Amino acid sequence: MPWYAWLILVVAIGSIVGGLMMLRDTANKVELTDEERKRVAARNAEADAKEAQDR
Repeated sequence: MPWYAWLILVVAIGSIVGGLMMLRDTANKVELTDEERKRVAARNAEADAKEAQDR
């Protein structure tokens, strides 16, 4: 493989890895209260029950 093909390959892989690392660094963690966690769990249980009923 010619040298410029290797160069393009390295630049492509570098941009993918760099983009993923930047995305990870800028991600914001969502802090939930206990009440919000209970509401989410109840909503998930309701959605699971509805999905099981639809099957």
